[in-house]
Amino acid sequence: MNILVTGGAGFIGSNLIDELVIDNKVICVDKLNYGMSNINHLLNNENFKFFGIDVTDYDALNEIFLNHQIDMVYHLAANSDIKQGVFGSEIDFKDTFLTTKVLLDVMKNNNVKNLFFSSTSAVYGDKKEVLNELTPDLRPVSYYGGAKLASEAFISSFTAMCDMNVVIFRFPNVIGKRLTHGVIFDFINKLKNDPKKLEILGNGLQCKPYIYVSDLVDAIIKLTKNIKPGIDIYNISVIGNGTTVNEIADIVVDEMKLENVKYEYTGSDRGWKGDVPKFSYDITKVLKTGWKPNYNSNEAVRKTVKDVLGE
Repeated sequence: MNILVTGGAGFIGSNLIDELVIDNKVICVDKLNYGMSNINHLLNNENFKFFGIDVTDYDALNEIFLNHQIDMVYHLAANSDIKQGVFGSEIDFKDTFLTTKVLLDVMKNNNVKNLFFSSTSAVYGDKKEVLNELTPDLRPVSYYGGAKLASEAFISSFTAMCDMNVVIFRFPNVIGKRLTHGVIFDFINKLKNDPKKLEILGNGLQCKPYIYVSDLVDAIIKLTKNIKPGIDIYNISVIGNGTTVNEIADIVVDEMKLENVKYEYTGSDRGWKGDVPKFSYDITKVLKTGWKPNYNSNEAVRKTVKDVLGE
């Protein structure tokens, strides 16, 4: 197929493209917030093309669609750092929601029907019950979650109006090779600067599931291979419990072979306003498709720490 990936130079997007280019022609669109390092190895691949544009630029994006027969779109362009969105809603309005709105307009204009959308656990808000795809009353508590939920709503309306075929994944924290931010990334950098002390945002008891990026990519490819009319929504996560921030700190310290590290907490039950300190996913629906992750949450964290330290 001819595939377009928005945000393809990012962490998840570049890992996805590595698999897609094996059997498909792939066009990567990205405004390069994190540079070219994730896709430099693809530039000489005859199945790969790169366009350095902002997905909110309708004319530039439409030009790509006009010049290429696009069969499938994987939409991953978004503000990838929720914590940075705390400082104002503009970044998530533009990078998370407006990218989706403009992309949908361009797809409609070019009669492209097939879409994968990367949503998030943040659309559910701060809920205590086990979350499944039919959990009612979604109330995001971050601008990022709000922009993703608004994107889902626009995708729903375009699906009905334009007879689209859509798969939506709501996934938690994704980690692995090429990680650019997040708690693991932060802890490693903090301990490189001061190997005797580690500042931990919140109380360290925050507990979330962490999925390894190759497991997520496997699920994306498997569940978009035979895409169906309408919308299919899946919670994607690991099997078993999540990992606490304290456990992540312990794993990082262990892998860095440090001793007598003093943990210093900033207090509160969450790292920042808009953070959801604990949640639990029901992934029964996706497991019924035959997909299952290779790593549990703690294994994904340890493998990622090894990845980052080995780079």
